Amino acid sequence: MKLSLGPLLYYWPRAAVLAFYEQIAASAVDTVYLGEVVCSRRHELRLPDWIDVGRTLAGAGKEVVLSTPVLLESESDVKAMRRVVANGSFTVEANDMGAVHLLSGTPFVAGPHLNVYNPQTLALLAALGARRWVAPVEVTRAIFVRMLADLPGGVETEMFGYGRLPLAHSARCFTARRNNLPKDDCRFTCLQHPDGLALDTQEGEPFLVLNGVQTQSAQVHALCGELESMAQAGVDIVRLSPQSAHTPEVIALYKARLAGNISKDEASAALRGLAPAALCNGYWYGKSGRNHVEAQA
Repeated sequence: MKLSLGPLLYYWPRAAVLAFYEQIAASAVDTVYLGEVVCSRRHELRLPDWIDVGRTLAGAGKEVVLSTPVLLESESDVKAMRRVVANGSFTVEANDMGAVHLLSGTPFVAGPHLNVYNPQTLALLAALGARRWVAPVEVTRAIFVRMLADLPGGVETEMFGYGRLPLAHSARCFTARRNNLPKDDCRFTCLQHPDGLALDTQEGEPFLVLNGVQTQSAQVHALCGELESMAQAGVDIVRLSPQSAHTPEVIALYKARLAGNISKDEASAALRGLAPAALCNGYWYGKSGRNHVEAQA
C-alpha cells in the first residue's frame, strides 16, 4: 500500500502552510492533496499558490492532486471550483457532484464527500472517469469487502487512515458563532485554532471539534494497527490528515508499519504520543466511530 496526505483541513497562516509543505516534500508520503476544501473565506493561499506548492512537491517525486471544495454556497464558490477543475497542471479530487460533471471524460479522484456506499455508484463514477475513489470515513471492513468484490477495473481504493474524522459540513460557521461573530465577519478566528476548537459535553467528556463550517470527531481516527486487514480487503492507499505538529513523524510511523519495521503495539504506543487527542478506530470494526478496538488479525 501507498501513503497519501489529504488536504489541509485547518486554517493556518501562510508562512506556516509553506513551511509545512517543505517538510512534506522531504517525507515518505507518496501522494499529496492540496487546496481549500472547507471554507471559501480562507485565503491565506489562493489557487496559484497551491499550484506553486504542487510543483515543488512534484519536483520532489510526489503525486499531486488538487481538491475541490466540499460545500458550494454561492456563484463565487462555483467559479472557484471551476478554476480548480481547469487548473491544467494536476489531477483533481472531486468533492462535489458539480465537479464530477465538469470532470466527466477525464481522469479524476472521487473524493470521500461524494458518499459512495454501493458498487453501482462506484461503477457510475468509474464510467465518468474516476480512476481512484476515497471511501467515506465511516465505511466498515465488511462494506469494503462487498464494495471491492465488484470494483471496476483500473480504479484504486483509498481510505482515511489517520486524523480527526471530517463528519459534516454546514452553511453555518460554528467557530464564528462560538465567538459571537456573524459568518460573513468571522475575523478569521479559525487561525486561532490550528487543530480545530475542541468541544466537550456538559460532563466534561470530549465530544466534537469545531473547524469553521466543518464538524470533526474529538478523537483521532487511527488505523495504523489495521494495515494488514486493510490490504487484505483491497485498500491501495492510506490517507493521513495533516495536523499542526508531528505530521512528518506520523508519516514515518505509518511507513515503518507498511515496511514491517514496527509492530502494531509499538505503533499504537508511538501514535498516542503524536496525536492531539485520544485514538479511535471503531468504524472499521462496525462499531461506534469514537470507540477504540484492539487491532485484530
